[in-house]
Amino acid sequence: MKKLVNKLLGAAKKYTVLDYGFLKITLISLGILVGTYFSNFFSNYTSLLWIIFIISYIWIIYRTFIKHKN
Repeated sequence: MKKLVNKLLGAAKKYTVLDYGFLKITLISLGILVGTYFSNFFSNYTSLLWIIFIISYIWIIYRTFIKHKN
């Protein structure tokens, strides 16, 4: 487990500003999605929020586990 954490921290050190932007978008969209199921305010935009979350999540996973793995 310690090896995995060290690899992830090493990958995070190589993040660019764009990568951190996508990380923030991922976390914000996930928070809005969770809030969507508790509020009617965002209920019309649930599909759009899922699309934004999935795209940004895939970007972060790619940059963490594939691009900056070593």
